[in-house]
Amino acid sequence: MHVPDGFINAPVSAVAGVAAAAAVAVSLRGARRELDEKVAPLAGLVAAFVFAVQMLNFPVAAGTSGHLLGGALAAILVGPWTGVLCIAVVLLMQGVLFADGGLTALGVNITVMGVVTVVTAHVLFRGLRLVLPRTRGGVTAATFVAALVSVPASAAAFTLIYAIGGTTEVPIGKVLTAMLGVHVLIGIGEAVITALTVGAVLAVRPDLVHGARGLTAPLKLRVDGELVDAAPAQAPAEAPAAKSPRKVWIGGVVTALVLAGVVSFYASASPDGLEKVAADQGIDAKAEEYEHATADSPLADYGVKGVDSARLSGGLAGVIGVGLTLAVGTGAFWAVRRRRAAAETGARV
Repeated sequence: MHVPDGFINAPVSAVAGVAAAAAVAVSLRGARRELDEKVAPLAGLVAAFVFAVQMLNFPVAAGTSGHLLGGALAAILVGPWTGVLCIAVVLLMQGVLFADGGLTALGVNITVMGVVTVVTAHVLFRGLRLVLPRTRGGVTAATFVAALVSVPASAAAFTLIYAIGGTTEVPIGKVLTAMLGVHVLIGIGEAVITALTVGAVLAVRPDLVHGARGLTAPLKLRVDGELVDAAPAQAPAEAPAAKSPRKVWIGGVVTALVLAGVVSFYASASPDGLEKVAADQGIDAKAEEYEHATADSPLADYGVKGVDSARLSGGLAGVIGVGLTLAVGTGAFWAVRRRRAAAETGARV
């Protein structure tokens, strides 16, 4: 659902840019509370994984495809504030290096694909956690529903923005119906991918899933007529090493590289939901007047210029994209983590 240049007029794009910048600034402050010693090493990995999976368009209807938006996945794995930052990093890398999503529409994309999906998924996930069993199955079910709903919510948000600042005169009711119809189907794919990913992490390291914290209620003992939390069992001597997220991090990086470098070659070539609706409804009538600012990038359109083999070109672009997103995301999140550590040290002094 990457919005290109030319869909939304300049004033509304500017307002969306300001709103997105404000959301990122607020998220930077909120992420300081989330980026502890477990989350910080994984946040960059989540951004790289989202980048990789977004290259895997899957068919959803005749002549239409969809791809992961990733807001729900990021919010549940590393927290909502850090989740917004993860999606912002992905969209920035895609727009600047791969000419995917307009640069003047970057604020629109961060708002629609990042903020709306993360907030919708987080609120719904938290609500479902209150009523579903406090088990891994309950977390997975809440993940599935939250991810599913976040996609049509994002589509509705785009339609609202287009109703205010669209560059062509089209019936908004038809646009909304078309956007919701196709993105409900895409949402099913999003829900499956998100639930499988979160479930896989839950199976090996539930302590690394932000949304699964407090998964198991502490054992209660009755002492002098009152219920108190039982002391945790004594951990074995080798437990600290076993608790390192290194294996999960390595496994995630390898998976992202394989998805972007190999599996992406087999992704659907059909236009995604927004592209299909835009062509059918005439939303893209003026988009051809705009040339992407980074159209001459050596990685534009997810290919490496000068490499003739389509398979090799796309695979190399995917691997480079995963590596750069991982590096930029990890660097940014560790910087936020250091600021948190510095603030805590200052408070103790």
